[in-house]
Amino acid sequence: WAAMKKKRDAEVARLNGVYERGWKKAGVDVVHGFATVASPTSVKVTQPDGSEQIIKTKNIMIAVGGFPRPLSIPGGDLAITSDGFFDLETAPKKCLVIGAGYIAVEMAGILQALGTDTSIVFRGKTVMRHGF
Repeated sequence: WAAMKKKRDAEVARLNGVYERGWKKAGVDVVHGFATVASPTSVKVTQPDGSEQIIKTKNIMIAVGGFPRPLSIPGGDLAITSDGFFDLETAPKKCLVIGAGYIAVEMAGILQALGTDTSIVFRGKTVMRHGF
């Protein structure tokens, strides 16, 4: 488990570097933070430390990332997200994965391959909308 975690972290760091270098080479300015559109020609970016930056531009492209929602059901506080999965120090013996998207299916496969008794639940007819 620890070896898998170390390799996963190294791969994520490598991929992030590939993207950052590619954007820099293409002349893209990357600004990390949470953004809100302030006007038709400006965006306000809030940094993790709370500082704010206004970026003025002719064109605005919105490329959002997603965050999993915590479960708002009894026992939901016991659930973890796909990010929390990689914070586990040891592999769980049993796991229920909720969802049928790419990340859920990938997490279920990884867990099963590493020896965790894994089940997946979803509301549709098949995983990944149209199956594999």
